[in-house]
Amino acid sequence: MRKRMGKSKRFTRESNHNQVNTNLIKNDAQPIPISSNLSDNLQRVKETFSQSDDFVILDWRYGPEMEHTAFSIYFDTLIQHKEVNYMKESLQDLVTNEVGPGTMITPEDVMSFFEKNGVSAQSHRLLKDFEKIIEKVVSGHLVIFFNKWDKAISYKALGVERRQVTEPVSEHVVKGPREGTIENLEKNLGMIRGRLPSPRFIIKTFSLKGETNTKVAYGYLDGIVNPDVLAEFKRRIGKLNEGEILETSYIEELIEDSTYSPFPQHRYTERPDTAVAALLDGKIVVLVDGTGSILICPGLFVELLQSSEDYYQRTAYSSFVRCMRIVAFGIALILPSLYIALSVFHPELIPTVLLLTILNTREGIPFPVFIEAFLMLFAFELLREAGVRLPRPVGAAVSIVGALVIGEAAIQAAIASPIMVIVVALTGISSFALPQYNFAFALRILQLPLMLFSALLGGFGLMIALILLWLHLLNLRSLGQPYLTPVGPFRPEQWRDVIIRAPLKNLLRTPRKRHSRI
Repeated sequence: MRKRMGKSKRFTRESNHNQVNTNLIKNDAQPIPISSNLSDNLQRVKETFSQSDDFVILDWRYGPEMEHTAFSIYFDTLIQHKEVNYMKESLQDLVTNEVGPGTMITPEDVMSFFEKNGVSAQSHRLLKDFEKIIEKVVSGHLVIFFNKWDKAISYKALGVERRQVTEPVSEHVVKGPREGTIENLEKNLGMIRGRLPSPRFIIKTFSLKGETNTKVAYGYLDGIVNPDVLAEFKRRIGKLNEGEILETSYIEELIEDSTYSPFPQHRYTERPDTAVAALLDGKIVVLVDGTGSILICPGLFVELLQSSEDYYQRTAYSSFVRCMRIVAFGIALILPSLYIALSVFHPELIPTVLLLTILNTREGIPFPVFIEAFLMLFAFELLREAGVRLPRPVGAAVSIVGALVIGEAAIQAAIASPIMVIVVALTGISSFALPQYNFAFALRILQLPLMLFSALLGGFGLMIALILLWLHLLNLRSLGQPYLTPVGPFRPEQWRDVIIRAPLKNLLRTPRKRHSRI
């Protein structure tokens, strides 16, 4: 195919094209067919895209006397430039092989070839309306229009840089796989599919209508997933027809049962092996293009205290670590409140020597115990948030040095007692021991109301607060499933993997309950 590239034209804002052709991009509008007149197609393209400085229209010609015209459109910031020439060469090879070498290609040859054979290359698509053209162009495709042909050819040429597969940042392990998900949906699905090469692993993908056209995918293991849970999940996610979804956390909030509950009703992971383990347990995984977080639905309370490394270590050690996490959960939740209740309302429950020590350290403190605890926890939260927002090389140093300096200065200034500094530090360290980062948020939010109940009514108030919290957990659901399963409702057959992690020979050899299909 003899052809000559024309002049590359970049369009800036023009007075006659100040408004985007909204008829082309409304989701509810009728599809606009492609015209066989090349100038009409060019006019529609200009009306839609010409206000963007990175949009390119490339004119080129072909034929015996270069009399046949065509043009390509693409976003310069999205494609690989080497793909432009490669695309034209591949089209030349496709058509030349059909009509014979040395033959002058005409528009009729191009139309006949693609109408008869379709598009054989996976990265090519044959488009018939402008709605699909807009979708492909903004997704990193290069689209070619030929004169006298009412179709266009789309060629994938996406060249946006992506982060390479590395070790997960938020889920470090001593033993186990090191690969983590990235911001590429296809690669993430490929890593999961590679670890679960089963035909029963079903993946569904769809694109949300809106400005972002976000691609969302969810997967489940057919025959393992609970059909009632799957039906409820499909009902909820089916409502997400439109919306600007940029991260999996958006979907979490849109499909969760209780938005105002402090407890997360779904889990997150950046590890493909954790996602596969969840699928084998009957969970549903949700992935969004542009983010590396995988959403696992539904999420239960006991699962938030478990880690993927529990299954890579020996049974005794994994069970011991799980018990430590449960203790850490209790410390992070009630230690400040318990200290307030005992020191203010129930000093008789404190051993005499320890009580005298507490009284001596609190001598000269101008604030009540509740105000003292509130100020110290607030300072600790500020340091923790500052450590997260600061650049990584200095964030950890600032958090540690800031905690030491503020704690020592507060003691020297008689604003806080040493025992209060220990209580706050132990509370913060315990919250760090929880595997799920978003689960620790719930404890940080609940500390203040528990402290208020303890400051008002002592141990009785703390008991009332814990009973209310327990009732909330009993009523909480995740995709319609009880949040406290297998604690409430009580399911003894599942307790072998709750507090004590049973040996793998008991977990792996016991057939999982397979749910019948819907």
